[in-house]
Amino acid sequence: MRNIIKILEISKPLYHLVVLIAILIILSAALELVAPLLSKSIIDEVVLKIQNKGGDVQRVAFLVGIAFGANLLGIIFSSISDRLGDHFAGRLFKYLTEKFYQKILTLPQSYFDSELSGKIINQLNRGIAVIQGFVNVFSNFILPTFLQSVFTIVVMAYYNIPTALFTFSLFPIYLILSYYSSKKWGAEEIKKNKIADISKGRIQEVVSNIKVVKSFNNEKKEFEIVEQQLNDINKIYAGQSTTFHLFDFLRDLSLNIVLLIINIIIVSATFQKQLSVGEMVLIIQLINQARRPLFAMSFILTQLQNAESGSKEFFEILGIASQENYLNEPTFLKKIKSPVLEFVKVNFKYENSEIILSDISFKIGSGKQVALVGPSGTGKTTIVNLILKLYEPTSGKILLNNKSYRDLPHGFIRRNIALVFQENELFSSTIRENVAYGNNATDLAISQALKEANAYDFVEKLPKGIDTEVGERGIKLSGGQKQRIQIARAILKNSPILILDEATSNLDARSEMEVQKAMENLIKGRLTIIIAHRFSTIQNVDKIIVLDQGSVVDCGTPKELSQKKGIYSDLLRYQIEGNKKLLEKFEIY
Repeated sequence: MRNIIKILEISKPLYHLVVLIAILIILSAALELVAPLLSKSIIDEVVLKIQNKGGDVQRVAFLVGIAFGANLLGIIFSSISDRLGDHFAGRLFKYLTEKFYQKILTLPQSYFDSELSGKIINQLNRGIAVIQGFVNVFSNFILPTFLQSVFTIVVMAYYNIPTALFTFSLFPIYLILSYYSSKKWGAEEIKKNKIADISKGRIQEVVSNIKVVKSFNNEKKEFEIVEQQLNDINKIYAGQSTTFHLFDFLRDLSLNIVLLIINIIIVSATFQKQLSVGEMVLIIQLINQARRPLFAMSFILTQLQNAESGSKEFFEILGIASQENYLNEPTFLKKIKSPVLEFVKVNFKYENSEIILSDISFKIGSGKQVALVGPSGTGKTTIVNLILKLYEPTSGKILLNNKSYRDLPHGFIRRNIALVFQENELFSSTIRENVAYGNNATDLAISQALKEANAYDFVEKLPKGIDTEVGERGIKLSGGQKQRIQIARAILKNSPILILDEATSNLDARSEMEVQKAMENLIKGRLTIIIAHRFSTIQNVDKIIVLDQGSVVDCGTPKELSQKKGIYSDLLRYQIEGNKKLLEKFEIY
């Protein structure tokens, strides 16, 4: 029941609505007892009239009027509570989504490195659905059901104690059977949820990589993977269904046995004139009313188990320690005018991994251009992630203008850094929104950024200009166009530190040339860090830092390193020889 307590705690800001809804439902439940109680007096009056022993017609009419009024009032209260329930459901959905999304935005990068985005979204949707369902059940069923049961049994005991005792005996029987039924259901539900998360994650991956799937003719295999997972879910569900209906049979059997005993008791008592006909009808009506809480009890316990198992991952994510809190970050800190970035004996490793970076030290002055070079997997991207403060060093220090990164807010550091990614990181919205992302920019500023990024001409020719939607991850644009939109975004951000992460690696020669022109405008006057495998893009940098197996193995200008034996000169020679062979093959000299 640990997660149930968490659900009640997380719903605390909405308690006032829950209380109001519960009060209205309790009043409705109490009013439902008015008609059965009055029916006893109405029937007794009718019986007296039939037996010529009196009977007051005006009293009967008065009682019928009160019963109608009570039912009408109950309907009004019920309608108001239903409307408030809808309002509450909307508020709860908004509150839970915001709570989850806010947590996601503050989680460390390491969490996203190991989780599928589809799985995260599925856990969000399931968590909200089961929490919403449980809180609605709590306000609409649990409290009213409990009070209605108490009212019914107390009134029944007033007229006939044996029937009250037998009716009361149904509750522990139902509780025990429903408890074991819902417990077994909940245990299997956790297994189903794990498979469902993997399945939804796989579907999202396939949709994101649909070109790869189709180009490898792997649609059938991908379908079979998900089909098998859905079959596994259905097998678990079949077992759940069998168990549920077995316990449901036992519940119905116990109910019918007890009802048979109660009917024998009340009919015998009426024959022996211990009960009037009106009292007999009243008790029968009360028994029928008691059946509703019994059926609700089974539903409530099932909902409890579903909420317990379905909200498990939701609360696990909420329980992960946040690495940063964007809401509390100061927004008044100005950008640095002359940044100096320094790594001092920085070491880094992921949790349960080997050392990724070992004793990394370097210093980059204001306005300088530095390239990080080395074979794949040597830690270049990890250094970028550390500069962005997406990770914290395992040991050592990172300094920005002699101030430790540990003492600087995440938002402040990132405000001073513009990044052009290797992958085309664009949203599916318009060019305007992509260029102005994170900035309140005018159309004039956006246009100027596009011109400096060598992108204005092609944007002008698009159907809606800067209001053209680019599709998911910019699918409607070419590789070079997407990169130039990224560069325009970086220009508009106007940060003093610039990181170019393989910004031209996926481009053809012509697109690379166009992007290079755009980058020349972007680089001016900025502390620039370039990750590149194409050495043509770093021939004019001030310094090259050569990495190998997570360590700095060399450092110098392009000219110095090209004339010196080492990794840089080897990689440079491989590229030159490859280009030379190509020229010789086509007899181009």
